[in-house]
Amino acid sequence: MRGARLGRAGTGGQPIKSRSACERPWQSQWGVNVNALMRLLLHLLSASAALALSSGAAQADPHVWVTAASELIFAADGSITGIRHAWTFDDMFSTYALQGLKTRKKGVYTREELAPLAQTNMESLKEFAFFTFAKVDNKKQKFTDPIDYYLEYKDAALVLHFTLPFKTPIRAKQLALEIFDPSYFVDFSLQMKDPIHLVGAPANCTFAVQRPSDGTSIAQKLNEDTFLDGANANFGAMFANKISVDCP
Repeated sequence: MRGARLGRAGTGGQPIKSRSACERPWQSQWGVNVNALMRLLLHLLSASAALALSSGAAQADPHVWVTAASELIFAADGSITGIRHAWTFDDMFSTYALQGLKTRKKGVYTREELAPLAQTNMESLKEFAFFTFAKVDNKKQKFTDPIDYYLEYKDAALVLHFTLPFKTPIRAKQLALEIFDPSYFVDFSLQMKDPIHLVGAPANCTFAVQRPSDGTSIAQKLNEDTFLDGANANFGAMFANKISVDCP
């Protein structure tokens, strides 16, 4: 099994070996390797959280929180060519990810200093489909490798910017987009004000946003072992942020 690569400074971007070579590689219906995601996040969490997970005491709650804003990019012919994300990570994740990063000025992180960390995160997120799922007529749409990616440090939090180009530009009248982690280790929420923008869209294009309902009570009934059961591997879908784009 491939070792997950984590987005933390001070590792030189080297892959981190899995905790156990005999872990079973559960796959969700989206094709996300849940065990690999667990290994990735275990290395990013605090020592106490990692201990809780390894002991099986933790419940199926998120361990990293992301506030997202996204832009859908249109070409001159009206097709959708890609999605530009801006993900703001929670303060605990941000603090932990920056440990070991050498900077010229304490507490100030330039884009250049954060570049190796941004690259490592892109390599890591690829295994998890960048938590971004697009469909046209109920058929999954593929992305190419991310471009224009960088990290910035703003208001004591890391913000990851990147663009996912569609392998084939979308010319359909309707696009369905979902942003979520199928295993619910990462909780995604759209920012409250203006979370979605259509860039260069034809005048008749509109969009609608559906935020997830609160499933906390259900999540608390599942422990980590239950979570990795194939039947629950896509539990995070109930927390999906859904965006529909219509261009009649």
